[in-house]
Amino acid sequence: MNYIYRFTLLIGLSILGFGSYGQTPEPVVSGSFQGLSLEQFVRQLEAQTPYRFFFDSAAVVGVQITAQAQAQPLSLVLQQALAASELRFAIDEEHNVFITPRQAVPTELPTDYFRPGAVAAARAAENTPAASPPVRAANVARLYEIGRPGAATAGKATLAGHVREAKSGEPVPGASVYVEAPAVGVSTDQFGYYALTLPAGRYTLNIRGIGIKNTRRQVQLHADGKLDVEVEEDITNLKEVVIEAEKDKNVAGMQMGLEKLDIKSIRQVPTAFGETDILRVVLTLPGVKSIGEGSTGLSVRGGATDQNLILFNDATVYNPSHLFGFFSAFNPDVLKTVELYKSGIPARFGGRLSSVLDIATRDGNKKKLSGSGGIGALTSRLTLEGPIIKDKSSFLIGARASYSDWLLRLLSNQELRQSSAGFYDLSAHLSHELNDKNTLYATGYLSQDRFRLASDTSYAYQNRSGSLKWKHIFGNKLYGVLTGTYTNYEYQIASEGNAVTSSELTFGIRQLGAQADFSYFHNAKHTLDFGASTLRYRVQPGKLVPRGGESLVATDELAREQAQESALYVSDKIEVTPRLAVVLGLRYSFYQALGPREVNQYLAGAPRTPSTITDTLRYGAGTSLATYHGPEYRASVKYAVSDNSSVKASYNRTRQYISQLSNTTSLSPTDTWKLSDAYVRPQVGDQVALGYYRNFRHNTIETSVEAYYKRMRDFVDYKSGAKLLLNHHLETDLINAQGKAYGVEFSIRKATGKINGWLNYTYSRSWVRANAGSAAEQINRGEYYPSNFDKPHDVTLAGNYRFSRRFSTSLNFNYSTGRPITLPLARYYVDDVARVFYSDRNAYRVPDYYRVDFAMNIEGGHQAKKLAHSSWTVAIYNLTGRRNPYSVYFRSQGGQIKGYQLSIFGQPIPTVTYNFKF
Repeated sequence: MNYIYRFTLLIGLSILGFGSYGQTPEPVVSGSFQGLSLEQFVRQLEAQTPYRFFFDSAAVVGVQITAQAQAQPLSLVLQQALAASELRFAIDEEHNVFITPRQAVPTELPTDYFRPGAVAAARAAENTPAASPPVRAANVARLYEIGRPGAATAGKATLAGHVREAKSGEPVPGASVYVEAPAVGVSTDQFGYYALTLPAGRYTLNIRGIGIKNTRRQVQLHADGKLDVEVEEDITNLKEVVIEAEKDKNVAGMQMGLEKLDIKSIRQVPTAFGETDILRVVLTLPGVKSIGEGSTGLSVRGGATDQNLILFNDATVYNPSHLFGFFSAFNPDVLKTVELYKSGIPARFGGRLSSVLDIATRDGNKKKLSGSGGIGALTSRLTLEGPIIKDKSSFLIGARASYSDWLLRLLSNQELRQSSAGFYDLSAHLSHELNDKNTLYATGYLSQDRFRLASDTSYAYQNRSGSLKWKHIFGNKLYGVLTGTYTNYEYQIASEGNAVTSSELTFGIRQLGAQADFSYFHNAKHTLDFGASTLRYRVQPGKLVPRGGESLVATDELAREQAQESALYVSDKIEVTPRLAVVLGLRYSFYQALGPREVNQYLAGAPRTPSTITDTLRYGAGTSLATYHGPEYRASVKYAVSDNSSVKASYNRTRQYISQLSNTTSLSPTDTWKLSDAYVRPQVGDQVALGYYRNFRHNTIETSVEAYYKRMRDFVDYKSGAKLLLNHHLETDLINAQGKAYGVEFSIRKATGKINGWLNYTYSRSWVRANAGSAAEQINRGEYYPSNFDKPHDVTLAGNYRFSRRFSTSLNFNYSTGRPITLPLARYYVDDVARVFYSDRNAYRVPDYYRVDFAMNIEGGHQAKKLAHSSWTVAIYNLTGRRNPYSVYFRSQGGQIKGYQLSIFGQPIPTVTYNFKF
């Protein structure tokens, strides 16, 4: 086939070169062309001549044209205009002009082309490195015939394919693929896939994206067909940074409440200990707040930490942190994109009330073996990637490990010197393209933490997860993804100080899932998504066992819990007019709590306490002991007020069938998870949001204002003095509460230029009320009170300044109102027994929080051919040495209750990290 194609091409070029009986006179051009870009210059020439021009817009960025012409031939004008640049031009007999860098595209066959051996020599020349620039330029000028002529239905056809990086073969998600006439465009999905439905005809297909060069393809569309496009990485110069793709996404995109980050943006934000941390960067986004110094727990729009669904290649992550929350669980070198949905949550997601954090890894380099890594003060990491079968399959493996004990031994506190802490994690991803229609993806993740801090109690927890995906393309308009997931989270707490009381407490949750997602591209204005999912939960709520032969601790184990959660969903995106678009979705979820279980029965009308238990019902294996189900509505609307401003609104209802039990505000290794059952009802949340979006200075500055209001019911709260560990009648200490949250978020972002970054301010309130049941089950007399996550004011600034291509600085500033706290107010005695009188729940606050971080990034030389590329990051965390409270605790001393504030980072922490890539 390759030979036939080349032979046909030769015949065509022969006809072009020798088949005309006379030459058409070359047109003349007149005008003063001063300080024009090449695109502006070409438009003026096309207006004066019947010639068509072809060039790679990415290859002519920054070219300035200065020329004078008075009735001069076109070729002479082009020679004069391009003389000061490296661009060359060629003109064929069909009045096409090809402008390429360094070397002109040949438009005629060499006179000796049919000499024996000449064809083979020409083929060999095409494969040499020196031929790369003309081949790339030829791709711009080449006309791609898609489909069989006359085969289009009703005069329309669908063009589909993948956009991939040329060097690595990795898919490019979020790239804009569009034609200008008619104005039709789409964005590539997470697999780099796109589909455009157009009238049959000739088009210039444009592909633009952040970090890639602008790319064009000339397409003659006859019928449905496929066109895969490889794009090159864009290395921007110092003078100007121009991001064409998604430059108006803030205004034109349908999704509101969506924050999308790429790994390049994540690396620019300074973090503790010099380790790039995606969760630290997420905390700088509007509406997202930290729950404590040093913690990676997220509170999104006033919601609890357990109301965030965290997905790693679609597998659920229950504990996203290392070392008590000082590090996130994700290796930055294996990541590609991070998306946070705060409102207008797509119908394919469910199971959490506040947000979805969707983290995706890279596929790995399909072209060649490469790697990257870093060496820091506390951690080191290494990532390797490369092809298994070139251009077909690839692997990606990343590992991290810590060595922090040396730092603990430098502390002044003698007890803390005896502490130890460490973690490691391992990520692996495989992708394999079976054929044009079928691709397989596999991901595995393993992590383990072990630490002991100033005590004889040691902690350990493990995350194990995996996902397997099969993507099948049914046709240009329909594709589906079948996914299987596995998650296992466990922790162990061992007490070894006294051989007689030595014991080990364990907890574990295992989750198996399967889902099928389909996308149908009816046309560029109408897309339908639908699918189904199911999850199987198995929970070991707690088990205490003796440790060692001398231990007198009795074994105590809670009954295991099981449940099945399933859902069906459909979502329809319709562009009603060029200015108005809507998304309507419905998700219907089903949940069953399953046996074997024993369920306590309580005296009707009396508070649930151990003394009011009247009976115990026993349910056999697989028997349903509680069933819940209901619809989850999704609706979004966007109206474009102008080309650079829009208004968006959304509403969504979500249901959550699993809750986290914690007696601390921040994440703790003693936290457990509780499935909904006969007494713990599923959480239900409704949120409405309204936003205004406006871009300035040619879309280089993005601004937005989003307001939201949400109501939540049946989320878990606790009675005063609740016991959460090894409680055989846990329902007696839990309360089904209700809440509300509202706020407004202001954001300004500059993504281009030497100075870039974002500034966000959020005002939000979060309230809780527990007034059901008897007075003993009410909190604060049944009135609304601030939730643990109520922090009204929050300001974040992430700014970067690039002095040169090798040296840049970053500044990170955070301020927020102190979180609520309950304080002991007095000490009193009842029957000579000392008691403590506490304030209303969350009636006071810890001091306000603020922190400044600074970092310098020094990169090595930017030579294209180097054995390895390296950089240094010098950072200072908590530049001002602010003693922000990690926790507040109280001790009874001399008959008085005294309060103390524990600060983890009470002084500036300098770090140095060496990063490399090969």
